[in-house]
Amino acid sequence: MKMSLLSLTSAALLVGAGAFAASAQAQQSFNYPQGYVGGDAMFWNLDPEQGSSRDAVGLRLRGGAQFNDYFALEGHLGTGGSDGDAELDYLAGAYAKGIFPVAPEVRLYGLAGFTEVELDSDRESGFSYGGGAEMDVAPNLSVGADYMRYLDKSDYTFDAASVGVRYRF
Repeated sequence: MKMSLLSLTSAALLVGAGAFAASAQAQQSFNYPQGYVGGDAMFWNLDPEQGSSRDAVGLRLRGGAQFNDYFALEGHLGTGGSDGDAELDYLAGAYAKGIFPVAPEVRLYGLAGFTEVELDSDRESGFSYGGGAEMDVAPNLSVGADYMRYLDKSDYTFDAASVGVRYRF
């Protein structure tokens, strides 16, 4: 239910921002490589094979370099939030980012890479993947939302949906 509400809220945010961006912005061209940083509210979920799931809200910083219209490398650092006995100490990961430009100011993307997560002093790492969308609202500023599967272990999964902003420099 929380993820559905988050998805609907994110979609409404992106549609509203898109109407503003489309009317306020001409087509841009960028010089590559281009660096960027962003900050997100991260709604994480720990879902064990047995027992009840845990979820909370944390913060995520991300940064990277976009090399052309279709490819970037990105890193994530996240922390915060606890639910009962599950507390996210940190997550850190590196990802390849494939980008699909839908319009001059709207992009869909997929991420694949490696993440290390520490929950309650228990550290795990593994393959991660996800996808999202972002939309420009100013020449160097965009808003976006994504969903990541940070860990997929045999006895639990650790996922996060995030909503935030990104600044290109």
